[in-house]
Amino acid sequence: MRKIRIGGASGYWGDSAYATQQILEKGKVDYLVYDYLAEVTMSLLANARSKSDQLGYATDFVQQILKPNLKSIAEQDVKVVANAGGVNLPACQKAIQAILDEQGIKLKVGVVSGDNLLPRADEFRADGVTEMTSGDAFPDKLASINSYLGAFPVAAALDAGADIVITGRVVDSATTLGVLIHEYKWGLDDYDKLSMGSLAGHLIECGCQITGGNFTDWRDTSDGWADMGYPIVECEQNGEFVVTKPDNTGGLVSPLTISEQLIYEIGDPQAYYLPDVVCDFASVTLHEESNNRVLVRGAKGYPATDQYKVSATYLDGYRATYTQLISGFDVVEKTQITAERILERCKKQFADLDYGDFRQTSTNLLGANALWNKDIFQTPDNLLEVVLRISVHHDKREAVALFSREVMGVILNMTGGRCAAGAAGRPKVSPVINLYSFLLNKSKVTAMVDVDGQAVSFQSTEGETFDYNLIKRQEAPLVSPDNRQTRQVQLIELAVARSGDKGDFANIGVIARKPEYMQYIAEAVTESSIANWFSHILGGRVERFYLPGINALNFLMYDALGGGGVGSMNIDVQGKTYAQQVLMMPIDIPVNLLD
Repeated sequence: MRKIRIGGASGYWGDSAYATQQILEKGKVDYLVYDYLAEVTMSLLANARSKSDQLGYATDFVQQILKPNLKSIAEQDVKVVANAGGVNLPACQKAIQAILDEQGIKLKVGVVSGDNLLPRADEFRADGVTEMTSGDAFPDKLASINSYLGAFPVAAALDAGADIVITGRVVDSATTLGVLIHEYKWGLDDYDKLSMGSLAGHLIECGCQITGGNFTDWRDTSDGWADMGYPIVECEQNGEFVVTKPDNTGGLVSPLTISEQLIYEIGDPQAYYLPDVVCDFASVTLHEESNNRVLVRGAKGYPATDQYKVSATYLDGYRATYTQLISGFDVVEKTQITAERILERCKKQFADLDYGDFRQTSTNLLGANALWNKDIFQTPDNLLEVVLRISVHHDKREAVALFSREVMGVILNMTGGRCAAGAAGRPKVSPVINLYSFLLNKSKVTAMVDVDGQAVSFQSTEGETFDYNLIKRQEAPLVSPDNRQTRQVQLIELAVARSGDKGDFANIGVIARKPEYMQYIAEAVTESSIANWFSHILGGRVERFYLPGINALNFLMYDALGGGGVGSMNIDVQGKTYAQQVLMMPIDIPVNLLD
C-alpha cells in the first residue's frame, strides 16, 4: 500500500498563505491540513458572527488559501481538511461553494459540526457544571462554548467522497488522524495506531515549529528563515511515519527539532487525552534516515475516556496596555516612579467616580530583565533606556478608558526623556475574554457529518474511565557517585528546550543533546529547582515527567501564567519565553563530559 503524504499548511489563524503554494509546488502531497482555532479565536469568531450572518469562520482560509490555489488542488487531486469553520460552518461552506462555482471546479465539500454548544448554556448552568481545574461556577454570560471533537467524523466525511472537509472545533491533531483513519481503515480499538496518527498530527499542527522555527539552536536554521520549509509527514499503515519538508527549502528536520515539537504543550506525555485515544509518547523514538528525513515510531495508545473537553469563553471586564520608551539618567528609578504616579492619579479619579479599584495592574520595565527572576538575575547597572509597560484590568470599560486618556494626558506633567514605543495615540481598550474549560460526557454531544448536503453516518468513540494502572513509568537516570572533579555550565550546553501554555499551566520540555547528558540534567533540573527558578511567576506546584525514548523531561507548572490568555497581565501570557529562561540554569558536570 502506498504511503500517504500529508502537508501541514497552517499552525494558527494568521500563518503565512505561502505555505499552501510551497507545498503544492514542491511537496507532492496527498493531503493538506490546516489548524486555525485557538481558544480565544473562538470567542472572536463568535463576536464576528453576532455582527453578521456571513462571518464567524476563518475567512483567510477561503479567500487567501483556497481561492488562488483551487485549480492546483484539483489538478493534483489533493484533498483538504481544515478546522476553518469556526462558529459558522454554513457560511464557510457557502463561501467555498461560491468560489468553486465561480472557477468551474467540481469538488465535494464535507462539513463536521456538533461542537457548538452555546445554545445549551442554561442547561449546563442548571446541571451545576464547574471549571475542570479550579472548580469555579459556570459564568453568567458566555461568548462561546465548543466541544473538542475527534477524528472519526473527519474520516467519515472523506469516506463519503469529500474533497474538502471543514470542521468547527476539533482537537488540533484530528485533521491529520482523520485522514489516516480514512486511508487505512483504522478502527476504534487500534489504539497504538491512533496514538501514532495523533502524534503525526501533533507534530505538524504548528507548521514550521517542527522544521526549525523557534528552535533552540537558531543559528542552525536562520539562513533559511526567508523560505522555511513547511512540514510533511509520510505515513504508513502500521502507524509509523517519516517527518520531512519540501526539497530546496529552508529550515531543518532533525531529531532535536522534532523532539522540541513532540514535547510541546502536551502535559503528561504518558496520559495525553484526546477524544479518540489516550496517548503515551514516553517510548517514542526518532531515527534520522537521511538529511531532513526522520523516522518516528513507538507511540502507545489506551482506550479514550468517556468525556469530551469543552472550552468556553466569557467576557471578564476590560483591559489596556500602555508602552513608553524612557531614557536618560537614573532611568530605572525614574520609570518606576512614573508608573506609580500614573496609577495613583487614575485611582484618585476612580474614587470620585465610584468606579472602585483596578482588578489587576502590572508594571514592567522592559530591558531591565523584566521577565526574569530578580532574586537570581539582578537589574543591569548603567542602563540608559527602558520601555515602560503598564497593563490594567477593570470591570468597567469607562475606567479603562479613563486610564487610556490619563497616560497620554500626563506627558507634560511627569518625566522627561521619553518617546513613543508602540502605536501612536491612546492605548486601545479591549475586552478581556477568559477561558473556562469543563468536561462533558460524550453521550451529551452529537457530532454530525454531511457531504454536499447529504447526512453521513459513522461510528463514534464512546470511551471509558481511564485506568492509570495501564501506564508504566520509568524514572530518570541518576548520577553515579564518584570523586571526579566537576565544573558548572549552563543547561543550554547539554539540552535544547521549548515551552508553551496549557490554559494557566506552563509546559516546559527539556531534551538532552546526547543520552549520556540526561543523568546530569535530571539531577539538577528537578521539580523543586524549577519551582525556585520561576518563583517570581509560579503560583502552584510543579510536576516532572520523563520520556526515555527521546531523552527528555517535561515540566508542568500550575498557575504560572497569571490566568493565561487575554486575561493575563503578564508580559508572556503563554510561557513562550520560559524555555529560554530554563536553559540558563547552572548544571554541575564532570570536567571532561563535553570534551
